[in-house]
Amino acid sequence: MPRLIDPPPGPALDLAEVTARLDESGVDLADEASIAHCAALLAGLQQNRTFLADRVIAALQASYADQLEINRYSAQVFLLHRGARGFYLRANLWPAASDAVTTASGPAAFSYGVPHDHNFSFLTAGYFGPGYVSDYYEYDPETVDGRLGEPLDLQFIERSSLSEGKMMLYRPHRDIHSQLPPPSLSVSLNIMDEGEHVPWRDQYIVDLEAGTIARRPTLTSGEMLLRCAVHLTENGKDIAGEFAKAHPVPRVRANAIAALAAVAEGAGRAAVLERGIRDRDARVRDDCARWLAV
Repeated sequence: MPRLIDPPPGPALDLAEVTARLDESGVDLADEASIAHCAALLAGLQQNRTFLADRVIAALQASYADQLEINRYSAQVFLLHRGARGFYLRANLWPAASDAVTTASGPAAFSYGVPHDHNFSFLTAGYFGPGYVSDYYEYDPETVDGRLGEPLDLQFIERSSLSEGKMMLYRPHRDIHSQLPPPSLSVSLNIMDEGEHVPWRDQYIVDLEAGTIARRPTLTSGEMLLRCAVHLTENGKDIAGEFAKAHPVPRVRANAIAALAAVAEGAGRAAVLERGIRDRDARVRDDCARWLAV
C-alpha cells in the first residue's frame, strides 16, 4: 500500500510560503530528502485551516477564470499551484455517495469503484472530513509487461481511509487502490510529481476479480493527432510510419500502427498489424495480435 508518512511537527504554513519553498527546492518524490522536505511543507499547509476556504472563495469571486485556464484535470480537482520545476499542488474534493454531484455524475466520475495504479509519485494528506476509503493492493512492476489481461499477482493489504492529518506517499506502478466514497464530503491535498516522463508511462485500470490489467487509459494529444493525420494527408501516413518503427515509447508505436491499419485497404490492414506483431515490446505485439484477430 502507499507508504505511510509520519507528518513532522511544525507550525501552520500559508500557501504562498509553501509554494515558494517548493519552487525553490523542486520536487523529487524518488529522493528521501525531497520527500521529507515536501512532507514538512504539506503538513504545515494541512494545519492551516483557513487557506483553502479563502482560496476557493477568491476563485468563485473571480468567476473561476484561473482554474479554467490552468487546471487540466476534472472538476473534482482544485489546482493550487503549478510549479515550473515539474510538480503541482492541488486539492481534491471527494463527495459522499449521497451528495448530488455523485448521484448526478455517477461514482466513476470520481474514480470510485475504478481500481487503478498511478504512473507518477504523489504525496497526499487528508485535509477535511473523514476521507475517501480505499482497498489497497500491491504488485511488482518488474514482473509486468503491461499487456491487457495480464495477471498482476495482486497482494491485498488493507482497507483504510485518508482521514484528516494522515499522510501517504503513493508509488508509481506499485500501489493500486479501489476507492469508495467517504461518509461525508472530504478534501485531500496532493503534491504531485509531474516530470516530462509521466505522459509516456502507462497507467493501469485493474480487474480485481480476475487480478489482471483491464485498460491502459493514458493517451497523449500527439497520439490522437496521429489517428487524425493519417486520414487527412499522405504526410500523416509517413509520420505514422516513422512513429510505428522508431518511436521510443511502445504505446505510441502501437497507436501509430493502429492509425495506419485504420486507413489500410484490403489485405493491407493485416500486413500492417503483422509487422506490429514483430515489434520488440510485448505490449505492442499483444495489441496488434488482438486487433488482427478482430
